[in-house]
Amino acid sequence: MARRRKNTAAIATYHDHEVIMPENRLRKAIAARPAASGEEDPVARAEKALAALSDQFAAWMDEECKRLDGARRALIAHGLNATRVQTLFRAAHDIKGEAATFGFPALAAVAESLCRLIELTPSVTRIPLRLVDQHVDAIRAIYREYARADAAALADRLTDRLREVTDDFLLRENRGRDEVIARIKAPTLVPES
Repeated sequence: MARRRKNTAAIATYHDHEVIMPENRLRKAIAARPAASGEEDPVARAEKALAALSDQFAAWMDEECKRLDGARRALIAHGLNATRVQTLFRAAHDIKGEAATFGFPALAAVAESLCRLIELTPSVTRIPLRLVDQHVDAIRAIYREYARADAAALADRLTDRLREVTDDFLLRENRGRDEVIARIKAPTLVPES
């Protein structure tokens, strides 16, 4: 994959497609009027607030991992049903969304893979618990070992393998559903860690 910038958007070029990542225009969006004298820049204020909370990020991610594990344990103990699978999905989706902000961007891709598994399986009762276990265990292992020098490489290998196994399962389950097959074959949109 080659990366290049076009105008102000980053473009990742693959052999059969391009993914365009537009510039972050937050500052321009909120700067509709000049700051009044003595008024703090809203972006700087938001960044300062995040910095003040950053010492709590690891504890929050630990709680998110525990919530995900609890949802998995409920599935194992009580079986697959829509409510319990939705609880698992919400926990994985939250990790996917919070991973970069909390300083653990490598968790996002595994959490995204688990979300795809849940979203694209035609019947939640057919989701293999072993595959759920592998996703949750991978998230917990990556989080636990995040300080290691090779954590990003480990996360990449785990993510690639989980994506491969998940896609194989989803392709089998969705035979004859061309629109879903196309989504399964599409590249992930989770930013690289």
